[in-house]
Amino acid sequence: MFIFQWLNYQLLKMQWLSDLAQKFVEQVMGLSVQDRLGGSIHFFLYDVAKIFILLSVLIFTISYVQSFFPPERTKKILGGYKGITGNIIGALLGTVTPFCSCSSIPLFIGFTSAGLPLGITFSFLISSPLVDLASILLLASIFNWKIAFAYVVAGLILAVIGGTFIGKAKLEKYVESFVYSNTMIDIEQYELTVRDRLDYAKEQVFNIVKRVWLYILIGVGIGAVIHNWIPENVISAVLGQDKWYSVLVVSLVGVPMYADIFGTLPVAEALVYKGVGIGTALSFMMAVTALSLPSLIMLKTAVKIRLLAIFFAVVTIGIIILGYAFNAFGYLLM
Repeated sequence: MFIFQWLNYQLLKMQWLSDLAQKFVEQVMGLSVQDRLGGSIHFFLYDVAKIFILLSVLIFTISYVQSFFPPERTKKILGGYKGITGNIIGALLGTVTPFCSCSSIPLFIGFTSAGLPLGITFSFLISSPLVDLASILLLASIFNWKIAFAYVVAGLILAVIGGTFIGKAKLEKYVESFVYSNTMIDIEQYELTVRDRLDYAKEQVFNIVKRVWLYILIGVGIGAVIHNWIPENVISAVLGQDKWYSVLVVSLVGVPMYADIFGTLPVAEALVYKGVGIGTALSFMMAVTALSLPSLIMLKTAVKIRLLAIFFAVVTIGIIILGYAFNAFGYLLM
């Protein structure tokens, strides 16, 4: 037990990094982490460094695993399943693709054009930006393992139910015609060597960090402001656990934003620290990652407005229900 706790605090939560950031703030900058300014700088330095370290290690590992699942192989795997089983497999495959919602849409178009059932491709589309393997460790590093696993399970359930509903509704006629006419060509894939996979993993780390670094800095900056400058009673008055509308507010506020889980986690961390319900914070994360306005605009190029509206409604309702459920039973996870 002692070894596990040590590994959890030193490797995952990186307590050593927090201590190092505290020494820098207090001994080099001459500030106290108990003050607003010093506390903000400590929060910013610690969270930015921790997220970038974890992100690089996790993306490298996940990308190495992902190299075994190129789009062509993923399409073949999904093509072998139908019904609820297909939705479950689609949602699970979404977890090994570290993509944001915008970069998942071209894959959604490719899978749909290849003739995969619409419900299965939507399970993949919901799961891919919402629940990836990196989110488990990142959530555990900021909150705990119970919350991390509960979030992943909830995200997978949402993807399976959402995809199943869309599949049962027979909405294929609301997909733009060019999607079905733009068929995928099966290209024989050569077997990658270990060196190829390592190079691919390194390239993915570079590309993803290059794409998300600004959102991480902005997210941590917002988190630092909330954490140290906004009084707890102000946040509780708007988003407190006793406010029935808090989940609705953050879900709708999150939609116009564009970020992934790496940028939203520091904000969620600061909100929970200030007394906001865990379900409210997780609903905000889900809304930003799964229903960002840019991704909806991209999806509109491939589907008609009715299917887009149904997708938006299904995912939004699911996020809101999950948010209230986490708020009601969150005490079991803390």
